[in-house]
Amino acid sequence: MKEHIIKQIAEYDFEKLFKEKGYKWYKGPYNLNIIGIRDDTTNSVTNKFDDILVVDYERQAITKRRRVIYNITTEPGKTYMLHNDKPTAILVPGQYLSSHKIGLHRGKYKALVQNKAVKVYRDGNKDLVYDMNPETIQNGVFGINIHRASQKYVVTEVNDFSAGCQVVQDPKHYVEFMSICEKQKEIYGNAFTYTLINLSDLHLQ
Repeated sequence: MKEHIIKQIAEYDFEKLFKEKGYKWYKGPYNLNIIGIRDDTTNSVTNKFDDILVVDYERQAITKRRRVIYNITTEPGKTYMLHNDKPTAILVPGQYLSSHKIGLHRGKYKALVQNKAVKVYRDGNKDLVYDMNPETIQNGVFGINIHRASQKYVVTEVNDFSAGCQVVQDPKHYVEFMSICEKQKEIYGNAFTYTLINLSDLHLQ
């Protein structure tokens, strides 16, 4: 995502947008608002981490809010779009209340794993275009987790790191993200809401 867009996102009033959409906005120390922003300017499979994850929250004993921004993908990589045995999942924008919990991604490492139903489009024609057809939407638990790409380095292409999950590009950012999530868990329990919106929802210049 372009640098000038990221700068605007850093200052954007998400609380106002959530109110307009009828979404829940969380307040209180380490009560996280976890927001994926999908670059919907094209439906082409870029195979890049060109979406954004925003985590907005209040710090303990500090009234000023903190906002962190990470590069992610909210869409499956090229590998699964071209070679998946079944139609590939693409998460439908929306707010999914208490949809995730801290668990193990594929039994290997800590991540936010899907715990309640979400909606996904199913794209099965194996081309390099994301087909977000409302007629293909399914609702259920499909393993749409929030996890990292490589543990050791910053990868530049999504490839098989996502079959529909929300995937953080930088492993250092991911460590920070999970440490923030652990603090929410300590205070509020093991339930996390994930909200996915389109970049066009923000009406940025």
